[in-house]
Amino acid sequence: MSRFLNVLRSWLVMVSVIAAGNTLQSFRDHSFLSEKLYTASPGLVNGLQARTFGVWTLLSSVIRCLCAIDIRNRTLYYITLFTFFLALVHFLSEVFIYHTAALTIGVMAPLMVASFSILGMLIGLQYLEVEALSQNKKKN
Repeated sequence: MSRFLNVLRSWLVMVSVIAAGNTLQSFRDHSFLSEKLYTASPGLVNGLQARTFGVWTLLSSVIRCLCAIDIRNRTLYYITLFTFFLALVHFLSEVFIYHTAALTIGVMAPLMVASFSILGMLIGLQYLEVEALSQNKKKN
């Protein structure tokens, strides 16, 4: 396996662990979301919304961790890539469409993580293609 794919796997595990921590925080105290993410409309954040956000974050965390374990699984790879696109669109829409979030560090961090992850995973696709081609050549 290429060094890049190993770095990508480590990145996915790290992002997954951070997301698991955010999940716990969302279940523990919903003010976390109003103080860090949805600062433009903190009154809209309630326990139900925080728990829903927590479940969504937990699901993303599990998917990303599974992809790190089995990075050659194409279906899982594309689903993982989609989780980052979904996060990017969610946070951008909260800032620019719904105006419930401001461009604070609490929002910029997930935007940067999603953007870097998308870029890394798109590059990783090229490495997976090269790896698959070399495996096919060895079989023939």
